[in-house]
Amino acid sequence: MIQSLQDRIKLNNGVDMPGFGLGVYKAEDGKEVVEAVRTAVDNGYRLIDTASFYENERGVGEGIRESSVSRDDLFITTKVWNDEQGYDETLRAFERSLERLKLDYLDLYLIHWPVKERLQDTWKAMERLYEEGIIKAIGVSNFHVHHLQKLFTKANVKPTVNQIEFHPHLTQNDVKAFCEKEAIQMEAWSPMKKGRLFDDPTIVEIAERHGKSPAQIILRWDVQHKVITIPKSVTPSRIRDNADIFDFSLSQDEMEQIDRLNKNERTGMNPNEFD
Repeated sequence: MIQSLQDRIKLNNGVDMPGFGLGVYKAEDGKEVVEAVRTAVDNGYRLIDTASFYENERGVGEGIRESSVSRDDLFITTKVWNDEQGYDETLRAFERSLERLKLDYLDLYLIHWPVKERLQDTWKAMERLYEEGIIKAIGVSNFHVHHLQKLFTKANVKPTVNQIEFHPHLTQNDVKAFCEKEAIQMEAWSPMKKGRLFDDPTIVEIAERHGKSPAQIILRWDVQHKVITIPKSVTPSRIRDNADIFDFSLSQDEMEQIDRLNKNERTGMNPNEFD
């Protein structure tokens, strides 16, 4: 379990990935995302997560260049979108992302959603990019167990990360257990369920007990579950507050209370139904 904002988790290929970062989904390209990235990095964040679908890679790259930290100290993730998948298509999509970010390499490249008829070809392209050394690690997003099992049948490189919707109302215990068994690092998107958990009585009570906000309790719950978390914000004060979770711990009883809030309730699409 990470103990500070700069702590890293070793992935199954030996690469060290920060255990806490900034997500930029729906952050507007230009000034908004540039300032969010710069604020996050200047306040200790080292992981930035974007995607071609977010249409803000240019701003993310600019924010990185304007920050006070060198590129080599940062961990940058982006993702290949559904209509970019396939072998040749993925290679071209990667080049476009790298150009928009204006980076020489990526730390992590993910398949954004499992497109079943293109899955194997997409992964082969990502393996090629990984073997060429212009990506440090490759992984997936929104994969159920059966998607991972299908990928395994032809993969030469095991995914390092599975980024999924994960929060107290959607714990995805089967996926988490499978990833732990296969040494695939879980990462949470929408960790706070778009703010819909902030008035939950259990979370509010625990927050009051610790003198923390509901958001900080949820993010601490992620960290203690050894799940990398990437809360999204473009507000400087919230970016700073989200990371202020390393001066307290949740008890085992508190962790279990939050675990019991699971409803298998999504804010996004089920990967089995997403087109």
